[in-house]
Amino acid sequence: MNGYIVGAIVPIILVLLRNSKRVKKRGVLVDVGGEPGYAIRNIRFPFPLETAWEGLSTLAELFEQSCKQNSNKSLLGTRKLISSEVEVTEDGRSFEKLHYGEYVWLTYAEAFAAVCYFASGLVQLGHKKGERVAIFADTREEWFIALQACFRRNVTVVTIYASLGEEALCHSLNETEVTTLICGAKELKKLVNISGQLDKIKHVICMDDEIPTAVSGRWAVTSFADVQRTGYENPVDADLPIAADVAVIMYTSGSTGLPKGVMLTHGNILATVAAVKTIIPGIGSKDVYLAYLPLAHILELAAEHLIVAVGGILGYGSPLTLTDTSSKIKPGTKGDASVLAPTLMAAVPAILDRVRDGVRKKVDAKGGLSKKLFDLAYSRRLSAINGSWFGAWGLEKYLWDLLVFKKVRAILGGRLRFLLSGGAPLSPDTQRFINICFGTPIGQGYGLTETCAGGTFSEVDDTSVGRVGAPLPCSFIKLVDWPKGGYLTSNSPMPRGEILIGGPNVTLGYFKNEEKTKESYRVDERGVRWFCTGDIGQFHSDGCLEIIDRKKDIVKLQHGEYVSFGKVETALSICPYVDNIMLHADPFHSFCVALVVASQQMVEDWASKQGITFTDFADLCEKEETIKEVHSSLAQTAKKSRLEKFEIPAKIKLISSPWTPESGLVTAALKIKREAIRRAFSEDLAKLYAS
Repeated sequence: MNGYIVGAIVPIILVLLRNSKRVKKRGVLVDVGGEPGYAIRNIRFPFPLETAWEGLSTLAELFEQSCKQNSNKSLLGTRKLISSEVEVTEDGRSFEKLHYGEYVWLTYAEAFAAVCYFASGLVQLGHKKGERVAIFADTREEWFIALQACFRRNVTVVTIYASLGEEALCHSLNETEVTTLICGAKELKKLVNISGQLDKIKHVICMDDEIPTAVSGRWAVTSFADVQRTGYENPVDADLPIAADVAVIMYTSGSTGLPKGVMLTHGNILATVAAVKTIIPGIGSKDVYLAYLPLAHILELAAEHLIVAVGGILGYGSPLTLTDTSSKIKPGTKGDASVLAPTLMAAVPAILDRVRDGVRKKVDAKGGLSKKLFDLAYSRRLSAINGSWFGAWGLEKYLWDLLVFKKVRAILGGRLRFLLSGGAPLSPDTQRFINICFGTPIGQGYGLTETCAGGTFSEVDDTSVGRVGAPLPCSFIKLVDWPKGGYLTSNSPMPRGEILIGGPNVTLGYFKNEEKTKESYRVDERGVRWFCTGDIGQFHSDGCLEIIDRKKDIVKLQHGEYVSFGKVETALSICPYVDNIMLHADPFHSFCVALVVASQQMVEDWASKQGITFTDFADLCEKEETIKEVHSSLAQTAKKSRLEKFEIPAKIKLISSPWTPESGLVTAALKIKREAIRRAFSEDLAKLYAS
């Protein structure tokens, strides 16, 4: 009997102690230069952190030191392709299905040798000092090796998303006057159509051994392996950079037009890597990281350097082969996460939303007792995380983990202990779902390419949702008044304003774009460099930041109400019928409308239950009853999110085809390209207002 009493009382005492704790201070006020505002720094660091490694100031030095310290340990892993098949569906569509084996590894010593050989091979190929190299490929082992090789020769690397369109690709390569291009066979085929528009390229290095015949004669094309072989036979000494040298010109994903090239120095990136290292608890050589996001995105680039810095392991994968049920994985074979069993991952909210939706669909499809158990377990754990005395704690939590959530966690390998999220706002619903089902805290970060992903980062013991944490140790965060939007640092109960980020992680500016650089960057009288983000935030009493709006995404309606697209889209994206959504507002009307990319499985499941017949998904999306059902669900979601009536779309158009980077409607980071979507669906938007 005593044991039962103790088992009942201990969780209640723990909750009482938890709730009685004073709010932990994470950020404090700091005196900074520049325009007046409300500035916060990380409470543990009085001055911005530049490096965490004594005597190291560049990424090249960091990589070399780590390779020497961990020479016999595995570093880079790639899965061996066993077979590739094409499956044809009943409606005639064909899909490639891949069967991969185990990971094949390079040790730190072997990776360092490969980097040195490739660096020497570049010189022998004819790449001259001062010329730039571009890497145009999906994330893979050769991408990282090529990057480090360029750093050893102090060569600036231009990074380009593999999904970039022809116009943006031409713009990026010509603006930077790239002379050597490194890419995969798939990307090399894309270049054929624009080869006549690329004047400066002299050398092309193909990461794959099989070079497409279509490009023969256009450029001098060399295989990656041949460049390494030449470098091995003709070694050249390193020409290492200094902290102020430009490591990367990183082209943004171009959500508002042609992409801009951001100049990132070695010191900029190192500051962010050093700062994040202080936030992730216990990060070290035992950690295994699944690398699948684009290396052309600063989040992935910084994350991979952090793993190398602590002597961890990098296993490469792709979004299309991530799990056992991913679209390119042959049924019955394993996805990347199952084989690698990572302890750390990075993700963008769009991918986490898909993981959440995928789990929920499986649970709903099983139905019966399985669904009831899942729903009960989830609600009990949600109550506990939200601070309820009567939620699932202690032994009950352990039992739910064992009976219900263990199977969910196996989707990502079963060993995940920390997940980094960035690139866009993460919905509270998704954050809680990942916390509970995968049993892992999410470090939600806020930063931009222009700040090397550095800005704020939520700590592991911060269980709140909807916030992005306190300033990283490398950054100051300052709010400045924006009277037009009504956001002032004097607002009560929280200071609000436009977010400025300052510190050693703030980049030099935009390549060959002095006008935009002057518009967005500042240097104060103390020499601190600041970037004006255009985002609107508010500080909580513990020094944590919350993003509440964006200057460019605000439209004033006919009756004077302001609507923030990003805020409303984030709230509505958790609707189960929504795969993607874009809100649209016109100053000459008093209401909003929305384009909704419908979730095919969820909508078809609903239609099946209702006995609605349809020829295909496009036909179903045109039916009045379908539109009414989705619109009603959106309204319910909006009510739960406490949106104002004028923020809820009065009319919607259902879209049956997904928005992909290839379609040009979303970026490689899966952010919507608002102007491109408006152009593509201009007639539909006009009809919504006309009807």
